[in-house]
Amino acid sequence: MGFIVAMKTLDKSRTGVGAQGVGVAQGAFEAASEFAKERHQFGQPVISIQAVQHILADMATEIEAARALVYSVAKYIDSGAKDISKESAMAKLFATDMAMKVTVDAVQVMGGSGYMKEYPVEKMMRDAKILQIYEGTNQIQRNVIGQALIKETAKKK
Repeated sequence: MGFIVAMKTLDKSRTGVGAQGVGVAQGAFEAASEFAKERHQFGQPVISIQAVQHILADMATEIEAARALVYSVAKYIDSGAKDISKESAMAKLFATDMAMKVTVDAVQVMGGSGYMKEYPVEKMMRDAKILQIYEGTNQIQRNVIGQALIKETAKKK
């Protein structure tokens, strides 16, 4: 029974890891945006460069999508749903993969400064990486989701 209890505990905690991913990504986005406003290249702030605006736009969109999924899954769990493995795994998978991408993008926007310990995004990038690993790697989350989909498909036949 211990294994089952452990798995049920992970089902509830994985959404929290997803929330951590959203927070790390939000922090990296804010740091990169602020840096892009203050840093000037070619006589203009970096944020006025369209390519940088596109990166920031993608970052903001991805953060909001992950936040919506995490909130939705948290609400589902709070509703008393019994089988939450798939949804919890999806929240953790999507939000932590997003956090990794957003933090890498933040480093890119900030250039060499983003890689330096004097700026917080280099640590945020490392933090995002561990979020993809603990509470079950994201490869394991894909297994959990895949197995749940197989069960759902079998029920429909």
